Amino acid sequence: MNPLDNLQPKIDELLDDFMTHNVVGDANPNVTSVGFSQYIFWMFVALALLLIVTFVFKKKQSKSLVPHGFFVNSMEFLAEFARDDLCKSMLPNSWQKHMPFILAIFFFILANNIVGIIPGCHPGTGTMGVTAALALFSFVYFIIVGCKRRGVLGYLKSLAPEGIGFPMNALVWIIEVFSTFLRLITLAVRLFCNMFAGHVVMGAFAILASLFFEPLIQSIGTGTFQVAYLGQGVESAMWVLVLIIIYMVEILVAVIQAYVFALLTSVYIQVAEGDAA
Repeated sequence: MNPLDNLQPKIDELLDDFMTHNVVGDANPNVTSVGFSQYIFWMFVALALLLIVTFVFKKKQSKSLVPHGFFVNSMEFLAEFARDDLCKSMLPNSWQKHMPFILAIFFFILANNIVGIIPGCHPGTGTMGVTAALALFSFVYFIIVGCKRRGVLGYLKSLAPEGIGFPMNALVWIIEVFSTFLRLITLAVRLFCNMFAGHVVMGAFAILASLFFEPLIQSIGTGTFQVAYLGQGVESAMWVLVLIIIYMVEILVAVIQAYVFALLTSVYIQVAEGDAA
């Protein structure tokens, strides 16, 4: 039997797994129903794990002025890296004011991305709704920062560079307004597409590994082992090796995407503050 004969049912199962299913509420929701999907469930799980890790870290850190242990040192390194690279370097004059928001965005996205690597989990960053909400928070935040620093009219005027006469300045202003709103879309789409694509790739290679490995296990269990299954075992081992490599890459991608989202938020805040920063 060719292991690839069962490929289509596995693909259908994988595609169904990525669909939004309510874990609380109507199992077959209509337009007006309200449910609690698996993505929202795992988002709250990631948030709970983040709060637990933060609580444990602060408790262990408070026991000594000098950090001890791998966990405390790793968390301090990550927090200091985020503070210095995302806040201090981008917002040298106002980083302390914006640091809580930027770090909250970074660690929330990072927690969801890491949870998403665990098989069977569907974190918030795997759905467009959550990434759009995160992008909206970032968008509203830097708009408010710009309006507070420059005034509403001053911020709107700052979108067009000085020294350009009419009507060119009006054209540039319209382009800049469009570009500003485009940031909302790019923030949401970039995070969603990168995480969703990674989950699809991991699922595909997991299917290939299982298709070649299951016949070997079944033959051993039923006592019908054949030498021909050894070739399938080698192929399965190769797919598992590739899957492990992909998992390692996805861990890196999870960190990078959280970093990029928070970094772009810092850049947009810097631009909104302008010379007043």
